[in-house]
Amino acid sequence: MPPDRKLKVIIAGAGIAGLSAAIALQRLPYLDVELYEQAPELKEIGASIALSPNGLRTLEKLGVFNALGDEVAFRGPSGVPMIYRHWKTNQIVHQEHFVDVPVHRHQTARFHRGHLHAALLQHVPSEQIHLNKKTVSASVDSEKAALFFADGTSVQGDILIGADGIHSKVRQSFLPDHRPKWTNKVFFRSTFDTSLVEGISDLPRDSAHWWGPTENFFASRLGKNQYTTVANFDVTDIPEKVSKNLDWNAEGNVQFLKDKFKDWNPVVRALIDATPYTRVYPNFAGEPLPTWIFGSRVTLVGDAAHTHGGAFAAGGSLAIDDAYALYLAFNHVFSVNQADFAAGRIEHALRLYDKTRRPHTERLLNIVIKGIGQAQVEPSESALVHRFKNKPDTTWLSEHDVEKAFTDVVSRADVPGRASKI
Repeated sequence: MPPDRKLKVIIAGAGIAGLSAAIALQRLPYLDVELYEQAPELKEIGASIALSPNGLRTLEKLGVFNALGDEVAFRGPSGVPMIYRHWKTNQIVHQEHFVDVPVHRHQTARFHRGHLHAALLQHVPSEQIHLNKKTVSASVDSEKAALFFADGTSVQGDILIGADGIHSKVRQSFLPDHRPKWTNKVFFRSTFDTSLVEGISDLPRDSAHWWGPTENFFASRLGKNQYTTVANFDVTDIPEKVSKNLDWNAEGNVQFLKDKFKDWNPVVRALIDATPYTRVYPNFAGEPLPTWIFGSRVTLVGDAAHTHGGAFAAGGSLAIDDAYALYLAFNHVFSVNQADFAAGRIEHALRLYDKTRRPHTERLLNIVIKGIGQAQVEPSESALVHRFKNKPDTTWLSEHDVEKAFTDVVSRADVPGRASKI
């Protein structure tokens, strides 16, 4: 029987991280979940997003089967997660491979972000999502946590989860000195109907990532007959104080990309010619946080917790794994006694979550931070090929088993309780 009283969970943000957390936690009968989102409506916005095997396996554990099918997600026909090509010759110079991904639906998938978001939304009752609630700050005491909104209202809960992105106001409320850094990188992204590129000669059937001397270009089919192009490069002549005023998702200039990539191979040039518009995404990343727990009732998920700037296209999968780890932690602690809601037990669950996720994401953040500020020097041809051939193996990231990581943490903690699967 469910307990007479429930713990109220308030989540700041109804993006992929917030929705994933809600889907996971609402399966526990003693949690009552409410989300607070700044947007006035939830609609299909944004560019492309990739989910690697870890995120897809976790979505399956969460019961989000409608995000796994080939009609909503694109998987390359070769079964290779990423193919790298030479910027000038278009020749394949490196391929990544799965290590242990035998099931097709777990192979790296690429979505229009809006389509993945819509798939997640189907698993969260609309009455639990409150729109036009822009978080400005958060607080916590021994009894409650609270969110404060730009419209002057506020809400209290027993547990607060900050899922409000890389510039999180929840995180800033407790770690005011933590600021993501301008990485000098800018991404130009577009999604559009696949018909616009179907006439391009030698267009790769699989997702392709062209590496240049100092620039990169990515192109891929997505689910639901969509296509994406993404260009990124350093913009070292823009100081950080100016970069902070660059608008996320601002309108870009396709002609600028045509000029920037005019010496690249014909396939890349044709893809840019076919791109009907582009939008600009300035890139930021931050140092690993010293803790993900504030008071005994507040934690973070997604980009709010690990400000990695989208490196390795890992953000969506990391957020989904965060959500599942939270579920595992609360299920472990409260399955023994669902009626004892003492603050110490809430904090214990959050600490298990922190120990499961923070070391894993810190490994990624350290790689990202190490690269910030390094001067981009155009390499020789041999140096460029060497960079291709010696690309770091990130299987530890893309095929991470969050459930095993949690079980390992519990076994080391030597505390009462049990972990179980959904």
